[in-house]
Amino acid sequence: MTTERTLFPYQDASLSVDQRVGDLLSRMDVADKAGMLFHTMVAFADPSESNPMFGIPSAESMLRKRRMNHFNILGAAPSGREFAAWHNALQRIALDSPLGIPITFSTDPRHAFSDNPLASMMAGPFSQWPETLGFAALGSPERLQRFADIARQEYLAVGLRVALHPQIDLATETRWSRISGTFGEDADLTSRLVVGYIHGFQGEELGTRSVATMVKHFPGGGPQKDGDDPHFAWGREQVYPGEAQEYHLKPFIAAIGAGATQMMPYYGMPVGTEWEEVGFGFNKSVITDLLRDRLGFEGIVCTDWGLLTDVSVMGGAFPARAWGVEQLSRPERMLKAIDAGVDQFGGELCTDVLLDLVASGGVAEDRLDVSVRRLLREKFVLGLFDDPFVDEDRAEATVGTPEFIAEGLAAQSDSLTMLSNANATLPLAKGIRIYAEGVETAALAEYATVVETPENADAAILRIKAPFESGGDGFAAFFHTGSLEFPAEELERLKRIAETVPTVIDIYLDRPAVLGGLEESAAAILADYGASDDAVLPVLFGDRGPQGSLPFDMPRSMDAVLASRSDVAFDTENPTFRFGHGLRY
Repeated sequence: MTTERTLFPYQDASLSVDQRVGDLLSRMDVADKAGMLFHTMVAFADPSESNPMFGIPSAESMLRKRRMNHFNILGAAPSGREFAAWHNALQRIALDSPLGIPITFSTDPRHAFSDNPLASMMAGPFSQWPETLGFAALGSPERLQRFADIARQEYLAVGLRVALHPQIDLATETRWSRISGTFGEDADLTSRLVVGYIHGFQGEELGTRSVATMVKHFPGGGPQKDGDDPHFAWGREQVYPGEAQEYHLKPFIAAIGAGATQMMPYYGMPVGTEWEEVGFGFNKSVITDLLRDRLGFEGIVCTDWGLLTDVSVMGGAFPARAWGVEQLSRPERMLKAIDAGVDQFGGELCTDVLLDLVASGGVAEDRLDVSVRRLLREKFVLGLFDDPFVDEDRAEATVGTPEFIAEGLAAQSDSLTMLSNANATLPLAKGIRIYAEGVETAALAEYATVVETPENADAAILRIKAPFESGGDGFAAFFHTGSLEFPAEELERLKRIAETVPTVIDIYLDRPAVLGGLEESAAAILADYGASDDAVLPVLFGDRGPQGSLPFDMPRSMDAVLASRSDVAFDTENPTFRFGHGLRY
């Protein structure tokens, strides 16, 4: 025998969103409300299984015991159908609760090439496009909006309703390891592009066919001291020697104007400014005074992941990014962040700490209501209460369609930026003998005869990566940091090949690079921002032409980098190639 479930007013789609939010809020107890304020990871796995690598309990336990219903998905299914089926299974668990509050699933970027698990996901079954820098190289808000609309369709098909992006920090500190996720160095270009990005994901306004965007990292994460990243204690300081805070705010003002509904402050701790010297997620002068009061942002503020709790990840200690408040206890950190104005704690699941604060009078239940209203409102506007499930057949038909894959490949090709082309070396003639490094032989064999040595070649193609130093062990190894110069031995090796045979170098720029004379030795140099062989080779052999322009200056030396100011754009002296440079044929 089955019992029909009572239909509450908040489940009545004929009522206004505000009416539905008010009714549901009145029915929630404090544990329901506390669970809403946490947005952590969930692994693509059996909902009853925990994830020991990341220290994550099972999805089922977080739903039932902690009453959480916002999750950032780690990993991906092999196909759109399997992704959708997994999504639906978790939604069934969520709806099997007294109030039946559906899950909001979110994701880091997952359409490009980066594989840093703290910043992005591999494309998996989705269409694959250049990194964000590649869209900056294309410079077209319309082209970017088309990408965002395709990503929206693929996200919607599998139930992803919040994009933990775009990242609109400005790449003014050329050593910073997260430049590949930005739109480059120019605030005006970034401001134009972010509007297309948000409209592609959300439409002109948020609705049932939208994916909400969580814009990051307010108030601009680019000016990191020495380029070190604040995921780690040694990179916690954010500095403004040029007092250029307003320059870094420009893209965020554009994003708010475009309708961004969520905002993520970064980990960084501002030093030497009028702001309090604590991490931005704890910073009332930034979240309330600047973002809320001055800029008028009324949406959701979610902290970056892991501000409160020390954890063990991949077998290593990973301390909370509580920069400037390390001395505070976890409840005190939570209280400070709430007082600063945040609505959600990213990457945390300590609902018990919040419940204790409410029970002790440290946090008023009315304060929880302020954030819960914002969070519930977005769930209703997205249509999750009325249609929480996805169509598995539609997911299979939508994710990674041939049309989407072809458009992604074309964007990879078009974003290629030709920096030099001595004696019109490019495009190469088909059928010639090629010595290659970093290129799949089978792909190259469709255009040329592959030979084993430079001496036997008519030309060489070298696909290389921008130089970097490892950030350290564990997760730090995923962060490319330090010098932008090639090691001397590698630089000499590349020059020897270029002296032997006309050499085309394609360099993957996840940060600017000091070329060290390669611009004179090589016959041609192209930059890419995430591109497969199938995207690069048609350009090298003339089936397509490079359309990209540099999204930042390319510094001439590390001395110039060290002398520049971390917060000031285009501040390196006499760059090898300037922002906007890009040859055509």
